[in-house]
Amino acid sequence: MATHSFGIMQEDPAHGERYDSYEPEKYHCIMMDDGLVEDIDRAWNELDFYWHTRSVPGKGLAYCGVTLIPPEMLDACIAGIERMEDAAPLKQLLLRAKAEHRFVIHYGV
Repeated sequence: MATHSFGIMQEDPAHGERYDSYEPEKYHCIMMDDGLVEDIDRAWNELDFYWHTRSVPGKGLAYCGVTLIPPEMLDACIAGIERMEDAAPLKQLLLRAKAEHRFVIHYGV
């Protein structure tokens, strides 16, 4: 089954820099099954993220690309998956990113 990866960025993404390379080990990513991420994507489809670079704002996940999730959106992300039991590992990652005021990176399928 296809998977998506989510990790915490230790440095804020630089303006103008593209994040196109798949580097899950760099961000200590967790893997989530595509079926669950489809549900998460529906819950987050109106949230303000960035796609591939901070220069390209987008709504929801870049499903087949790279999403940069800013710290100010983490509360809304957590609320959107609050009742999804299978998303508990992602919720823990988001809570940690919130506590550290960090961006989250998502690699789509």
